[in-house]
Amino acid sequence: MTTFRIRDGVEWVGVMDWDRRLFDELIPLPDGTSYNAYLVKGSQQTALLDTVDPPFAEVLFEQLASLGVERLDYVVAHHAEQDHSGTLPEVMRRFPDAVLVCTPKAKGMLSDLLELPADRFLTVDDGATIQLGGKTLRFIHFPWVHWPETMVSFLEEDRVLFPCDLFGSHLAQSNPMGEYGPCTLVAAKRYYAEIMMPFRAMIQKNLPKIEALPIETIAPSHGPVVQRPAVIMDAYRDWLADAPRNLAVVAYTSMHHSTRHMVRHLVDALAARGVAVEQFDLATVDLGKLGIALVDAATIVLASPTVLGGAHPLVLYAAALSNALKPKARYAAVIGSFGWGGKMVDQLAGSIAALRVELLEPVLAKGAPKAAELAALDRLADTIAQKHQGLRGA
Repeated sequence: MTTFRIRDGVEWVGVMDWDRRLFDELIPLPDGTSYNAYLVKGSQQTALLDTVDPPFAEVLFEQLASLGVERLDYVVAHHAEQDHSGTLPEVMRRFPDAVLVCTPKAKGMLSDLLELPADRFLTVDDGATIQLGGKTLRFIHFPWVHWPETMVSFLEEDRVLFPCDLFGSHLAQSNPMGEYGPCTLVAAKRYYAEIMMPFRAMIQKNLPKIEALPIETIAPSHGPVVQRPAVIMDAYRDWLADAPRNLAVVAYTSMHHSTRHMVRHLVDALAARGVAVEQFDLATVDLGKLGIALVDAATIVLASPTVLGGAHPLVLYAAALSNALKPKARYAAVIGSFGWGGKMVDQLAGSIAALRVELLEPVLAKGAPKAAELAALDRLADTIAQKHQGLRGA
């Protein structure tokens, strides 16, 4: 690894994890990730902002050594999750004069997770500052991005925002200062969908705290440094907006083609009526791509065969995922096939109860879909198209 200069006295000292493919044993990482830490050196004092995932601790110390760092006065913990904080015990051991800066809530969480000594903490109020000598760090409480203890930092003289997980992306690349292009924005949208979307209301509430700042650079805890802040901030405003787009997401699986036949008919019918559709075969899909589509969707269609009286487990998982991510969808529908009976509709409806969507009339076929069921799918397409009128892209 090598360090990268962001401003005079401001260095990226993080780690690229090229090979990681799963985060929290749940979130796919097709492009790896990074654990970004930053060093801010004033004329009088030095601060390290966040650390790295514990397996990469020695790389962090090599980064600091390459910059001649022999003393740290402050270590800022924006967030207690261990991919940022897990190396803190060793950092605090190697730099015995360092004070650990965090929110009051983070102190309790870091103590619980890492057993850090209480006398090493400095808890800061919302808006508090630390002077490093020509460099002022302002701390802004920003709870629920995506844990309750989170804060962000603003380096006032250099106009650099350190937002921790906010505005981040799981993306490993050779230069964290590289071009922030369309592919990076897709990675950021995936990250938003998988991690930030459940907390959309809290982000909306707190975003004005940083929108008023004269930000010139955004240095998140994952992914590349953003040197054109408007790109990611405008994208977030769009993703956070309450109004969905004219988009239906169809998540399905099919065992013997009956449900697949119904999905194809519905997708064609929706397209013919001017509704944008994204279709996902849950047997093979990267669930991160499903999450990206859910960011904008107005309607979610769950399509499943009946298995032992209920929905197929893959569709149940997609329903549970949607329920947890809490997208801004307004409508949902269940379609599928059955052999002799079951409670698939009730089961799936219960699995997305947190979404508070309007449930449209289900369409179920006994065995293969016949003319009556295909006509019902056409009526469902009519209903969705009508309800999408006036939405963005309609």
